[in-house]
Amino acid sequence: MTWQQTYLLFGLGPGLSCLLAALPILTMLLLLGVMRKPAWLAGLCGLAVTFALAIGGYHMPAGAAVSAAFYGAAFGLFPICWIIFWAITLFRVTVETGRFEVIKDSIGRLTPDPRLQALLIAFTFAGFLEGASGFGTPVAIASTMLIGLGFSPFAASALCLLANTTPVAFGSIGIPVYTLAGTTGLPLDKLSAAIAAICTPIALIIPAYMILAVGGITSLSGVWVPALLSGVVFGGAQFFIATFIGPALTDLLAALLTLGVLIVYLRLTAPDETEPPIAHVAMLHYFSRRGSDGDGTSLVIEERILPDYPLSEVLRAWMPYAFVVGCVLLWGWEPLQKLLNRATVVLRWPGLHDVVHRMPPIVATEAPYHALFTLNWLAAAGTACMAATLLSVVALGMPFYDFLIVLGSVVRQLRLPVATVSSVLATAFLMNYCGATATLGLAFAATGVLFPFFSVVLGWIGVFLTGSDTSSNALFGNLQVITATRLGFSPVLMAAANSAGGVVGKMISLQTIAVAAASTGLTEAQQVRLFRFTLRHSILLIMVTGGIALAYAYLSHY
Repeated sequence: MTWQQTYLLFGLGPGLSCLLAALPILTMLLLLGVMRKPAWLAGLCGLAVTFALAIGGYHMPAGAAVSAAFYGAAFGLFPICWIIFWAITLFRVTVETGRFEVIKDSIGRLTPDPRLQALLIAFTFAGFLEGASGFGTPVAIASTMLIGLGFSPFAASALCLLANTTPVAFGSIGIPVYTLAGTTGLPLDKLSAAIAAICTPIALIIPAYMILAVGGITSLSGVWVPALLSGVVFGGAQFFIATFIGPALTDLLAALLTLGVLIVYLRLTAPDETEPPIAHVAMLHYFSRRGSDGDGTSLVIEERILPDYPLSEVLRAWMPYAFVVGCVLLWGWEPLQKLLNRATVVLRWPGLHDVVHRMPPIVATEAPYHALFTLNWLAAAGTACMAATLLSVVALGMPFYDFLIVLGSVVRQLRLPVATVSSVLATAFLMNYCGATATLGLAFAATGVLFPFFSVVLGWIGVFLTGSDTSSNALFGNLQVITATRLGFSPVLMAAANSAGGVVGKMISLQTIAVAAASTGLTEAQQVRLFRFTLRHSILLIMVTGGIALAYAYLSHY
């Protein structure tokens, strides 16, 4: 039995159909941003509205709708929650063995200024992790590191979400770009260059922007040079590598180069920056967990003499994160990948695979919508993180019983975040398979001369729904090409705009918010506040990104 998608509801036009198709998104935004309900509740309510829309509006068979929701929930559990679980466990191992105190002090000796620590970890180190693995790993690991350094849970989450933008387009060894090329049939090198052209101006401002957004206007005083330097080095390297080498190593090399430049800068300026300026107590109030997440309570800046650890002890403390980098890179090594993929099982999702058929104009001709669940349990990035965690347990001499206690506490910590991730992914997959996402896409295609701007917005919505630039590219990439050709725009530029728009949608994805909340232990009220915080910055950045795409569409060779 097969079922053909339809994209207009109740005989209505594209505009009203788009409004109905957006009801799940509007429901989640209303619950989170206005009514201040917890993320898990918003996700479940969004899923309920999507079921009603799919069955009552699109007349999708109930069995296929249930199957699509379970398909999305399964993807939320693996590989997403699998990565989160081991990233948090790794951090807890470093804390329980006392190694994180050494890590914290080693960064503190490099710079005691929390703003520079944020540049080193939230922007640079997390950018490297995004390039190596993606799928929530950078936010999970970097935010826990910042908390260990004294940042408040809110500040750590906010900084990591704001910083985890431009690296997303080339994350996980360039998978979003490879996916976009595969789904559209466009040249990989041209797509890579076009994405970099749109993302680079955003990369230039993000380091300064994230400090400004969290700490206020005075927080940039004294650190605007390293902030600008970080953006210029990362953005410039990203543009050059993506344009002339390819997408796979873009984030990895750009982040490593930026880290090296920052360390050299800090070494050269160390005599002048031994203490963060006392004038920035207001900014530090947001950054330090000794404050109260910017709620107006007083802040006490504690002075302490940092111990001078032997180099061997510092290296041993950093060993778990060296294991993470090494394992992630090793897992990306093609010969090992082939070996690990021998254990991969690809499942045709029951009751859904090829049951739904996509129809023109979403596709050129009627085509079955595949539903293949890849259980790459050995080759997954989360398994690489698990290997790093187990190696760390052995290397740090952690007793097995203590490790079991840590595992149990992480399981308890992740109960609600797992529910959030699973419900949001269930909603996204159900919207895809019932046709609601395509309805949204067709409405944006009707914007005509402004389509380059709304092309970016479409990618933004795709990542908000799925939490993944890869998924957004797979979802909307071909639609962008079809619409661009019809309207006379460059298919390469519009496909690239989809990916570039997605990078600033990452910070408002409920899936990503859940990762941050699970990693930092945010309360439900703080999760709501975090969403409201990132939403306004995401809207501002999507306006800037859309303007860049419009400028390229009308003023460049694209």
